[in-house]
Amino acid sequence: MNRSSFLHLFAVIALTLPVALHAQAKKTKTPEVWPKPKPTTHDYKKWEKDITKFEEADKKSPPAQGSVLFIGSSTIVRWKTLAEDFAGISVLNRGFGGNQIKDSTFYAERMIFPYAPKAIFIRAGGNDINAGWPAEDVFNDFKTFVTKMRERLPNIPIYYIGLSPTVKRLAQVEEGNKLNGLIAAWAKEQTGITYIDTRTLTLDQDGKVRPDLFVEDMLHFNPEGYNLLAAALKPFVTAAAK
Repeated sequence: MNRSSFLHLFAVIALTLPVALHAQAKKTKTPEVWPKPKPTTHDYKKWEKDITKFEEADKKSPPAQGSVLFIGSSTIVRWKTLAEDFAGISVLNRGFGGNQIKDSTFYAERMIFPYAPKAIFIRAGGNDINAGWPAEDVFNDFKTFVTKMRERLPNIPIYYIGLSPTVKRLAQVEEGNKLNGLIAAWAKEQTGITYIDTRTLTLDQDGKVRPDLFVEDMLHFNPEGYNLLAAALKPFVTAAAK
């Protein structure tokens, strides 16, 4: 190899190696850093753009009033087959990824009440725990959310979709189940509040989390994961739509 060819090869390697290393780093499945110290503040304004997008979309194409409303974090946001999975039922997706329960309460005037929903299904709480909030605090946030709903929609049924174990957040399963337990016990004492248990949804017969139900990040559902979630929710959504 002459000097010119060598220099050309070196230049190519120098240019492509950082790209290759970056791509490999992106594929690395690292667990969430947890536990974290309990937060002292919360930034509600970080979701302003997401809420504004909802409002702009509603102006162009107003959604039907009285739909079954799905809200929450990434599990709801990424549910692209929601309408198909509950065909024949008017459903509306207003999840925004990464949010916590308190965010839906804060933005209720803009992303819940305008739709006059027939029922609300909420899947959130995992990001709250991941951020460092203890299960008891997240539970109190859920009760605050319910209180806010009852002020404007006193008779609306509210369904809490419980948290499921994921590969990426294995260390948080115990805290997630604590939250599930708190909400489940409280819901039994309330009128119009239903807890939907999905604690075993992502587990195999040996009680281990199934990696085949998640996309590459090992946190969010793939189509098969959503098939299982849809099947678990179908009786509740059907009842809520009546």
